[in-house]
Amino acid sequence: MADSLWGMCLLLLLDGATFSFATTPLLLHYGKVLDEPTLVATLGGASSAAGSAIQLLILRRLLSSNHPYMRRFAPSREKVEAAVKGYPAATFAALVLARATPLPDAPLKLVAAAAGYPVGRYALAIFLGALPYYFVLAIAGKKFHPPAWVLIAATITIALGVVVDRLRRRGREAE
Repeated sequence: MADSLWGMCLLLLLDGATFSFATTPLLLHYGKVLDEPTLVATLGGASSAAGSAIQLLILRRLLSSNHPYMRRFAPSREKVEAAVKGYPAATFAALVLARATPLPDAPLKLVAAAAGYPVGRYALAIFLGALPYYFVLAIAGKKFHPPAWVLIAATITIALGVVVDRLRRRGREAE
């Protein structure tokens, strides 16, 4: 199951629904162990898009709550809604481009959640952006065969980097 197509889909779904730390290492691994990069990209992208849709719904719920911790992350609802309604194609394109790169897309997720961006359109943008990026990662995994320990270390490094960045920002805000 661990090195199966269904295992990959489950892991990418869970990764997309949570913090998305492991997407790149997972795709490099499954590109190495599965034979068809197009299938890895297509099913992996669909799984990530479904996980991202779940995450969007969770973020919406959290941002709509009156919890003070979440209010500081929520952008001005009026400004966000006006921007998204005024430029829906730009928002969709921005989501596609953000997913097509290894750059963090958390700010766009927050904006989409705060603005009530349609979940289906959001998932489609994530899927379309994921296709080329995931395909390249699957090819790279197939060509370079990265060892599992390197991929695990990369995942841990990414997660630690995010945690350190959050702690550093919190320290600056407290000053």
